[in-house]
Amino acid sequence: MTLGVGGSSFAEELEKLKPMTDGIVPIAVAEFQARIEKAQALLRAQGLAALYLDTSTSLHYFTGIELKLSERLHGAIIPAEGELVYLSPAFEEPKTRELMRFGSDVRCWEEHEEPTELVVETLRSMGMESGSIALDPATPFFIADGLQRAGNRYTFTSARGIAAACRQVKSAAEIALMQRAMDITFTVHKAAARALQVGVTTTETKAFLEQAHRRLGMAATSGAVQFGEATAYPHGVPYPQTLAEGDMVLIDMGTWVQGYRSDITRTYVFGTPSDRQRQIWNIEREAELAGFAAARLGAPCEAVDAAARGVIEQHGFGPGYKVPGLPHRTGHGIGLDVHEEAFIVRGNRQPLLEGMCFSIEPMLCIYGEFGVRLEDIAYMTADGPRWFTQPCHSVDDPFGIEAA
Repeated sequence: MTLGVGGSSFAEELEKLKPMTDGIVPIAVAEFQARIEKAQALLRAQGLAALYLDTSTSLHYFTGIELKLSERLHGAIIPAEGELVYLSPAFEEPKTRELMRFGSDVRCWEEHEEPTELVVETLRSMGMESGSIALDPATPFFIADGLQRAGNRYTFTSARGIAAACRQVKSAAEIALMQRAMDITFTVHKAAARALQVGVTTTETKAFLEQAHRRLGMAATSGAVQFGEATAYPHGVPYPQTLAEGDMVLIDMGTWVQGYRSDITRTYVFGTPSDRQRQIWNIEREAELAGFAAARLGAPCEAVDAAARGVIEQHGFGPGYKVPGLPHRTGHGIGLDVHEEAFIVRGNRQPLLEGMCFSIEPMLCIYGEFGVRLEDIAYMTADGPRWFTQPCHSVDDPFGIEAA
């Protein structure tokens, strides 16, 4: 399939899309409670008294409550022993109780009060007169600073190790939600490729990606669209581009299903690839597949980066982060955050474990010409790595014979 020949329009592709939301199964209460029990075991093993959760994806992970960060303290405390306690602005208590999946203890603060004092009072009421408290790594500075001032009988430390130990290994239920998100985003990718035409702008294409995800039943999406020389820049450029025959096209996008993310990038040529485009695209594909082949249970995360980067260097690019070449890590963990631990980067000796989900995206950047990034998400099983979505077939046919 040569992209750009006999293509449809964005409007025609939107008409074809139907919701893909049937059969989505939310995370069960029992799984949330098991997550809390695991966190409590880690707290006890590390001699920590409690875990403070701020308004973050970790609050969502442990409780199912999804809130947006604001200037008001809203969160929860998980003690090393005992029941979870929720923290809420007083006027938001009804909303908090509506969002709660389990538990009943909600402590509130009024608008004129210092909310970090409520955290300290709650810790004391739970029998913790002193001790070390693990703070959610996403806690804003103004709250961490307030806790330091209000709770000088406590010591505060990062809960990064606890959060990562729990979150980076996904359950079957989490993987199922991510699979649905990936399927939805991959459907949009194929529709976008079919609809591209000469003269279309990156702004129009991004609007289509958002509309297409909504047609498939998603309330939110994120995406980046780059054409031509702009594809050389990993995070794009601050100006729109207009599609021309022979341009490299890079589309990176994702969505959320029950909070769980998808993240897929496709790069291809609009029209017939030049010899240079074909050469660079093939190197990128070789590097992505080498990273996947290096993903073995027990192998360090950095092995995936080394394998992918090694291919790029063997073809004369780099070395290391030097451009032309691969200027960033090969991948990132993914779950409730699009970028989370464990990171696929040199120096990360974290062993790959069953249930880990991560991107493999060793982008090849050639400033002044173009770039190629092929990003697919892999997850570790007892039998080794699997793809959520199958990698590109070829530069001539990146989605399969009919891009269906």
